[in-house]
Order: sequence, then structure tokens, then C-alpha cells
Amino acid sequence: MKIKRQKQAKKTVSFYKYNFRFREPFQILLDGTFCQAALKNKIQIKEQLPKYLMGEVQLCTTSCVLNELESLGKELYGAKIILQRFQKRNCAHFKSPVPAAECLLSMVEKNNPHHYFIASQDPELTATVKKIPGVPLLYIVLNTIVLDKPSLCSLNHVQAVQSGQLVTPDQQQSILNLKEEKGIAGNVTERRGKRKRKAGNPNPLSCLKKKKKKKQPGVPTPKRAEGEKKNRNRQRKRKPAGRTVLHPEGTSVGE
Repeated sequence: MKIKRQKQAKKTVSFYKYNFRFREPFQILLDGTFCQAALKNKIQIKEQLPKYLMGEVQLCTTSCVLNELESLGKELYGAKIILQRFQKRNCAHFKSPVPAAECLLSMVEKNNPHHYFIASQDPELTATVKKIPGVPLLYIVLNTIVLDKPSLCSLNHVQAVQSGQLVTPDQQQSILNLKEEKGIAGNVTERRGKRKRKAGNPNPLSCLKKKKKKKQPGVPTPKRAEGEKKNRNRQRKRKPAGRTVLHPEGTSVGE
């Protein structure tokens, strides 16, 4: 059973590596519920997680999670001691702390740009995390750590990217960087204006003289139809009108 669970975890980690660019060390955000379950089931988080994920990990949390544990009192004192040993990631709620679930969701919004794993036993938090593509989910069942299979949202996202319907955040960032380097960043609609057509040189083909059609030998000239007159371009010369002079004998002669 342990070998089968290890193979499934390896397959899931490979999915996130190749499709969402997860790299070691894997950053795992933990909350108080996960640490409390690990403490109850005697699970050594720092030792078992690297073996289970087959890679180097960084265990971390936020100040909002620690503040929530401190407000809950002695019941979760052991979970608080465990979390205090891990690294603390800066969140946007330094001045006004929020509940732990809300804080962790804010850390993975916008398609999880920092590639965090979420480790929690909170059912509401895990249900919301499954609706965000590219967020691996860890939880504890009995006395074992389980990496959840890729959610349907993540599978649909990968399929849409492969079919060309979506662009990954990394691709969007690289496109923006290229635009800034080329100096074409800005509103596309502003750049699309009516271009003034420059006066160009005349078409050289239109300047050529028309060639006369040569009569091919052996081809008879077409005959005109009956009643069709030949067009004459030349004008007839008219004789100048002269004066008529009467001859003595009575005949008229023109001058």
C-alpha cells in the first residue's frame, strides 16, 4: 500500500512540474489544523514530507496563521510551537490580520504564481483550493500524509493551454517583457490608426508602350459582316470653294 501511495505521489508531482513549472525546493504553506493532526497522529512533518514528495521542501507559514493559533489558546499550543519553527512568508495582512484560511487563499490567488503547496485539514479551505488551477493539496488521513490528485480545475486548465485556448501566466509575462524591450508596450488600440498612404512611383508596367499584335502566318484575317463599314480614321480632303465666272460664250468656269 505504501509503494502504491508513493507512485501516485510521484505521478502527481510530475504533473505539477511539467504543467505548472514547480521546482525544488517545494514551498509548502501549513496551517494550524494540519500541524494539530500531525501532532495527534505522531507524524514528523519535517522528516516525512521530503521523503513522500521525493525532493527538497521548504516548510513555511504566515503571520495570520500564527495569530489565529495564539488567539485560540492552549488547545492548539502544540501546533503553534511546531509552526514557529518554520519559515514565515510575508502576506498582505501585516497591519490587519485575517483568518488563516483567507490568508492562505490570498497567497495562491491568480493561479498560484509562487508555486505553493497547501497543507490543511480545513474542509472549506480545501474545497476552495480545488477551484484554483495549479495548487497541490496535502492533508492527513489517519496517520499518513496524502497528496491529493490534480483537481478537475487543474486538468481543464492544462487541456485548455495545450489546445491553444489559454496562455499560461509565464507566457503572458514573457510577451510583456518582449513588448517592453521592443518599446511597443501600451494599448494596442492606440497604435492601430489610419495610416497615411505615401505617394509612390507609378507602376512601371503601366508606362510601357502597347505592342502591336503581329499577324501570325497561316491565320486568315476575319471578314467583316455584311453591312459593316470599314472605319476610316483619316479625313477626306475638301476642295476649296472657288468663284464661278461666266465665260463669254455663256459657260461658267470656276477660278
